[in-house]
Amino acid sequence: MTATAEPGRIAIVHLTGRLADGDDAGAVFETTDVDVALAEGVYHDHRDFAPLEFRVGEGHVLPGVDEAVRGMAPGETETVVLDPADAYGARDDDAVVAVDRDALEARSDTTAAVDDLVRSERGDVGWVVAVDDAEAVVDFNHELAGRRVAFEIRVLEVHAADDTHADTGDRGEVA
Repeated sequence: MTATAEPGRIAIVHLTGRLADGDDAGAVFETTDVDVALAEGVYHDHRDFAPLEFRVGEGHVLPGVDEAVRGMAPGETETVVLDPADAYGARDDDAVVAVDRDALEARSDTTAAVDDLVRSERGDVGWVVAVDDAEAVVDFNHELAGRRVAFEIRVLEVHAADDTHADTGDRGEVA
């Protein structure tokens, strides 16, 4: 009998995230599958493309992905469209702040430029979206905040946390 992904069990999956709406709908923003990365032109050799392993129900993945994988068995594939609340959250206008350019540059040991990643004094990471002589505007929202996204989830294995051998169903070896 093939095990299904239930709370407390370990799920090993390949994920491919695509933008669900807008002019860039269908564009891949994340994948764990090297073949998808190569086919979609998003492969980077500095990245390790490997299946995602997580304990179901413990909040280690996006809420919508965790919910979607429940009840799935090895070999099954499902695509789920997630609203912002179940993905990267709503866009928060208060998370876009103007900061003194000189202070930012001194703290970051860099010259502020649009698209630079910076870290706040609290450790939050954001990117510079505008710069003038006096200020830099930094956006601390996740880059996909407020966006609907679609994840294709392919379950490779499901097993109990203490199992030494994973249940791969009838698929055979995991690539």
